[in-house]
This record gives sequence, structure tokens and C-alpha cells, in this order.
Amino acid sequence: MGEQEIRSRLSSVQLAVGQAAQALSAERNLPGELRDYIQKLDRQSDRITEILALRDRTRIVKLVHDMELLGSRARRVCGSGLPLSAQMKSAVNHMHNELIDFKVKLH
Repeated sequence: MGEQEIRSRLSSVQLAVGQAAQALSAERNLPGELRDYIQKLDRQSDRITEILALRDRTRIVKLVHDMELLGSRARRVCGSGLPLSAQMKSAVNHMHNELIDFKVKLH
């Protein structure tokens, strides 16, 4: 995977995380666990530009791996039968799909 494609994929990940964070702020009675996962993802997403500037593939891979784990946990909470809006579930699923696809293509 070339540098330009990595930048493009990370941009897509940032957008997906941003959408999940927006859905988070609109959601009422959100489980604290889900809120924590999305907030952590949002903070990690903010680090993407910094890590890209270092051009350190190992750090990029670790960041994407860590974010995918958090995304997986968030997705599990969404699928646990809690009363969440369709927007929240969709945003988390989209975010997780972006992360898992990127993670697979990085390896």
C-alpha cells in the first residue's frame, strides 16, 4: 500500500470516526462503555495527521490496529440489544468497517 493510498484511507477513517462522534453527541442514554470507546477513537483519530507526518509505517499499523480493536468493542456494544438509534448503529458499523478494511489492506 503506497503512501497516497494510506493517506486516503486514513482520511476516510477520520471521517467515519467523526460521524460516530457526531452521532454520539446526538444520542440520549448512551452506555458509558460505548461513549468511552468512541471518545478514545476520536482522540486517536486526531493523532493520524501527526503519525502520518512521521512516515513511520510501524506506528501507522499500530494505530490502525488499536483503533480497530476499539471499533470492534464499540460495534459489540451496539449489537448487544441496547436501545440505540439507527444513526448510532450505522455510524459505528461504518467506522468499524473502514477500520477493518484498512487493517486488512495494510498487512
